[in-house]
Amino acid sequence: MLIRTTRCQRDLRQGWRRSQLVQGAAYAIHFAAIELFRGGRRDRQRHQGGGVVNISQPSVSAAISHLETELGVQIFVRQHAQGLALTPPGQRLLRAAKESLRAAYELYDVANAAASIVSGPINVGSFRTFSSLIMPDLWQSFVSKYPGAQMTVTEGSEAELLEGLRSARIDIALTYQLNLTPDMSFHPLVEMPTYVLLAAGHRFADRVSVRLEELADEPFILLDLPLSRQYFLSMFEQYSINPRVVAETASPSTLRSYVGAGLGFSLLTVRPVNMIAENGRPLAYVELEGDLAPMVMGLACLKDMRRARIVEAFEEHCRDVIKTGSIPGMRTFAA
Repeated sequence: MLIRTTRCQRDLRQGWRRSQLVQGAAYAIHFAAIELFRGGRRDRQRHQGGGVVNISQPSVSAAISHLETELGVQIFVRQHAQGLALTPPGQRLLRAAKESLRAAYELYDVANAAASIVSGPINVGSFRTFSSLIMPDLWQSFVSKYPGAQMTVTEGSEAELLEGLRSARIDIALTYQLNLTPDMSFHPLVEMPTYVLLAAGHRFADRVSVRLEELADEPFILLDLPLSRQYFLSMFEQYSINPRVVAETASPSTLRSYVGAGLGFSLLTVRPVNMIAENGRPLAYVELEGDLAPMVMGLACLKDMRRARIVEAFEEHCRDVIKTGSIPGMRTFAA
């Protein structure tokens, strides 16, 4: 009996050490691989790969080397002038490591649920055009409500956010209900009608609303982001109007400055509280008349992904904070 107990204790100790090795190395691989997937160069990987998670580059390298020795596979290969790349076994190991970490977090979820505690890491994706408006207040109010939450935010276009969800780099995304694929679930929060953005001195600036036909001959400035571009252009198609596009930009700030300078009008759904463009020119928001489908803002998740308690808590918090007529950082027409 004593021999059995001793063997059991030794096996447990070895299993514990091995689990610690795999978990530590999995963290290292996880964050290093994220930088590789983002296409960062070696100096960027050195700066962000160590700085973001407080792990030095030698420690990351040592953990990876130790795991390669333990498992007998090569995880990374060095490519001349291109930095590191995951080997096929390394890619499979990364997926397994993420699942192992997710399973480990679920243990904390069980304990936290029993104690009614919400804590742990959460990476929230946010659509780029409204991230600077909504996320600061949303982030602050969430971590104030749940001090144990370790929240990070990843900005991107709709397509980039969906890809981030698929690769498990993002847990949940605040975005629009546009061209969502069958592997995604979407929980609507609020409808956001499109409005006309004008310079404050425009002849329609004092109008309550305007029809798109009335602007058909005026220069148009297009927000050039994936999916958003098609959405706004489809409105012109609905009325058989060929827009006079004089400028295209992926930057909402640049677009607002173009409009403020009087270069043309634009269509947007995001309505910042600040009605002054970045170049100091005043702007006007005017409702767009017509039977036009509004954008729907909500939360997107991967359907087959089991959500951690902290992700569920974030969704509940968004439902409480983001409502019709009350969106952080945004102006409403009813106000």
